[in-house]
Amino acid sequence: MRYFIVFSYNGAPFHGSQTQPNGNTVQAEMEAAFATILRQPVPLTFAGRTDAGVHAEKMIAHFDIDQLPITNHQLQNRLNGLLPDSIAIIDIYRVTDDAHARFDATARTYYYRITTRKDPFIYINHTRVAKGLDFEAMNEAASLLLGKKDFASFCRTHTDVKTTICDVREARWIQESETEAYFVITADRFLRNMVRAVVGTLFEVGKHKMTTAQFGDIIASLNRCQAGHSAPAEGLSLVEIIYPKNIYL
Repeated sequence: MRYFIVFSYNGAPFHGSQTQPNGNTVQAEMEAAFATILRQPVPLTFAGRTDAGVHAEKMIAHFDIDQLPITNHQLQNRLNGLLPDSIAIIDIYRVTDDAHARFDATARTYYYRITTRKDPFIYINHTRVAKGLDFEAMNEAASLLLGKKDFASFCRTHTDVKTTICDVREARWIQESETEAYFVITADRFLRNMVRAVVGTLFEVGKHKMTTAQFGDIIASLNRCQAGHSAPAEGLSLVEIIYPKNIYL
């Protein structure tokens, strides 16, 4: 039987979401907890990967098991009791046996949060920036991201992806107050480091160091070296993943 597990995590203590040999990861912590509770290995397949320091308010993974010896709710509670405070299990539920956490996702949404005020309690998931960003200019440039196109200019180099084409359905800055704002971007898929590279380049537009036309030229260039520096990790959070309704039981 296949299950989806919905969870959130603060990415600051981890070297990314998915297992790697040289650092602690969210997947390693979760699989260790599963093995302790269920007394068997339970490999997890994540909906996607996040880099070191990046957060997820809603991540989904799937796992297979012949029969859970406890209820979904009991498993959720025991996992939460065993996992560090930086990881929280939100829900566990059955899906069709061919449902895939990564390949069946139809859309993903990220927020990149920024603040202009000094506040030690907000830096967990916000990046502090200087005042004076031109949000109107950044939104004009962000509108050029919309649609299905090649985003090689915002993809980490030397990755093994087969295509750098993504369908971006939403990309805009929203000002919540005089000191806080966030960038929301939704697409069918994202490339490694894509959102942070986009945000870092939009910062250049917001500082009037780059025009909207130049931002468009960067997209068309398909050259990562033409884009700006990647924005810091701490402001980025995965907030939503959408699946077709027919996978749910």
